[in-house]
Amino acid sequence: MMSRLRIGTRGSPLARYQAELVGSELQRHWPGLEIEYVYVRTEGDRRVAVPLDQIAGQGVFVKEIQSGLLRGDFDVAVHSMKDLPGITPTELAIAAVPPRADPRDALAAAVATLEDLPRASTLATSSPRRIAQLRAHRPDLAFVLVRGNVETRLRKVGEQGLAGAVLAAAGLVRLGLAERITQYIPIDVCLPQVGQGALAVEIRAADTTTQRLVEILDDPVARATTTAERAFLRRLGGGCQLPVGALALPVSSEGQDPLAPFMAAERPRPSPHLGPDSIVLRGFIGSRDGSQIWRGQLEGRAAEGAELGGRLADQLLADGAETLRRESQDGRAC
Repeated sequence: MMSRLRIGTRGSPLARYQAELVGSELQRHWPGLEIEYVYVRTEGDRRVAVPLDQIAGQGVFVKEIQSGLLRGDFDVAVHSMKDLPGITPTELAIAAVPPRADPRDALAAAVATLEDLPRASTLATSSPRRIAQLRAHRPDLAFVLVRGNVETRLRKVGEQGLAGAVLAAAGLVRLGLAERITQYIPIDVCLPQVGQGALAVEIRAADTTTQRLVEILDDPVARATTTAERAFLRRLGGGCQLPVGALALPVSSEGQDPLAPFMAAERPRPSPHLGPDSIVLRGFIGSRDGSQIWRGQLEGRAAEGAELGGRLADQLLADGAETLRRESQDGRAC
């Protein structure tokens, strides 16, 4: 067994926290393991003033990290799953998906909910996915690009006199900023980014030694749900030019709808034949201005998550979203 492991990640406070979370869990399982952290500045970090949909290519927050992993600069890369393109290099593999945090988006504002925002309020976000869905929900809202790490975005809300910001709930909680959350946005209003709240522990595919070390962190539920979501994204070819969102959750043994706690209004329960090894996948694709939105939901076996994601994407494309798919080619959701 290895005595020393090098973990590569971005240098933002959130990325460092997530890498250290993985490192500490590995040390808990493997006492005596020495961890070295290697911090990489990605294109997305360097070009912070540029909207993500104007940066050519895919994986702007992971490309340099994956290149370093392939070169052998470190043994493991820790990513926010939502930053990974739908298609990644075949020489790399996701060896572990640790237990997932809350996948929802969150409102950080002076008021309690989106409904409480005054008419024509302006919110901060850099995500076309969020903008499209929130415009469909509240057409009167305006949005401004605010990029940077979580603390920077929250600070700019005050500096620019904005009504609030919409961010991933998981990032706020991980950074100890849960008190800034005024609303966990229901998925009926805003489906999260593919993989949001999950981490991806990536290795070189041929490195079986490291695989044996880190696979102990893999959570079957987190892997099954993110596999379905990422298959949905891959089939759509969704990228930063094309708002795409998805969320999969396991079905409980009682047959209760796992999506219901995340919705504004309860939906019908899943089919009675579904068991604890089943998942429910909900997905959306839409136009950037929110004028066209396609949503769908499918249920199936967790072991067939990749096929389920593809089927749901095909269903939305057949319903009329095919024209929107052509607008995006980079394979990354926003």
